[in-house]
Amino acid sequence: MNKSRVLVVDDEELNLEILCEYFDSESNFSLRTACDGETAWQILLDPAESFDVILLDRMMPGLDGIGLLRRIKETPRLSDIPVILQTAADTASEIREGLEAGAYYYLTKPYRRDALFAIVHAALTDAKAHDSLRRRLNDHINSLQFLTQGDFSIRTIEEAGQLASFIAQACPDADRAVLGISELLINAVEHGNLGLSYQEKSTLKLEDNWQAEIDRRLAHPDNVGKRVRINFLRSANDITLRITDEGSGFAWQDFLEFSPERACDPNGRGIALARMMSFASIRYEGCGNIAVATISSDSPKN
Repeated sequence: MNKSRVLVVDDEELNLEILCEYFDSESNFSLRTACDGETAWQILLDPAESFDVILLDRMMPGLDGIGLLRRIKETPRLSDIPVILQTAADTASEIREGLEAGAYYYLTKPYRRDALFAIVHAALTDAKAHDSLRRRLNDHINSLQFLTQGDFSIRTIEEAGQLASFIAQACPDADRAVLGISELLINAVEHGNLGLSYQEKSTLKLEDNWQAEIDRRLAHPDNVGKRVRINFLRSANDITLRITDEGSGFAWQDFLEFSPERACDPNGRGIALARMMSFASIRYEGCGNIAVATISSDSPKN
């Protein structure tokens, strides 16, 4: 089994020792450490090195965590590596600064071992899903740029990924569009049709039981016939996606922006990421079971 490569950056030797003990107890990780930002940056610049996730201390002398994070996100070869920012600076403004710099995963010190691995696994799972979506883009032909209108329906998480990759090829920037489309379709399946609440998903992620619960709910007689319906419409200026599920809706207003209060949770960032990275706008209709997302037609084509 291939081990996930983790770079841990922290200027406190005791913290590094504790983290090394944590990761040494897990056989599926390979660890590299750095005691300051500049050392970490030189490691990251080495073309022979590659990492699946970076656990980064925010407050360090010299090149601090935010400075290193910005360098990582500005470097194409490194920008897709998920970064978990760990810090004792846990005010809303400080957490928001980290999120806006590109750290979509956050740990505030002190944290428990199970909280650490819940966030690490969430970051790795999200990164693998995004990479899979991008690779699927190559499976579809460029003629989809001529698609002007279409109606689709899906039932499962797997179908959400397949359809997101298909529809993204009809968009000006498929690589950016696919992530947002996938997030909205998955939300419609799991939170809409399957009725999985935010807190339930957090608990399932912490216990590593999310997939088993999704499978159980999909097989339940009450959910077998439920579909998520997607309407695609291209106009002169934009593309509109209308995604309708059969759920009872949710408080969508709370999820359009990154929330410092939820920054340490293993879930809850998908809609905000979709809005920031993929869409010109997202709004919800009805009870919150209808998502309407727009993509500008003049975005650059991949």
